[in-house]
Amino acid sequence: MSIRPDEISSLIKQQIEQFDAQVQVSETGTVLSVGDGIARLYGLDNVMSGELVQFASGAYGMALNLEEDNVGVVVLGSVIGIQEGEQVKRTGRLVQVPVGDALLGRVVNALGEPIDNKGPIETTMYRPVESPLLASSSASRCTSRSRQASKRLIRWFRLAAVSASSSSAIVRPVRRPSRWTPSSIKKAKT
Repeated sequence: MSIRPDEISSLIKQQIEQFDAQVQVSETGTVLSVGDGIARLYGLDNVMSGELVQFASGAYGMALNLEEDNVGVVVLGSVIGIQEGEQVKRTGRLVQVPVGDALLGRVVNALGEPIDNKGPIETTMYRPVESPLLASSSASRCTSRSRQASKRLIRWFRLAAVSASSSSAIVRPVRRPSRWTPSSIKKAKT
């Protein structure tokens, strides 16, 4: 049996024409340690602060502490299943959550994914998790109405107290004096 060069060249040409190269490059790292909801990673040299990373176990995390030889990542969810030596890859996008009217009345996890069994959240608007609420540059763009609503929400969460008087926890706003004085502090302590 002899091999003819023209047959080989035609086979190679067919292979080249049918070849569909879709190379996907992703930067990966390795878990050095994990504990208390924080994972230390090695090898993600170009990761951004606030970037979403994905563990091989399927969990997600947010890169926060960028050091010279490792990266500190807050695990968004359970650390169960994340092990030392596990591979982690960059997603290339900052952690963001859906916003808008579609989110009203929904229960979501830290990534904005629905956990209330009511189906997906239909929205096209997203906001980064790590963004200043009322930065000086963006405050001028906000309407006074939305600024007031944001301030009320912040006040509500800051001043909320949990009442454990019943079997379920009730979150109630706590009224604070408009001005902190020594007499008001004394009253608050008693």
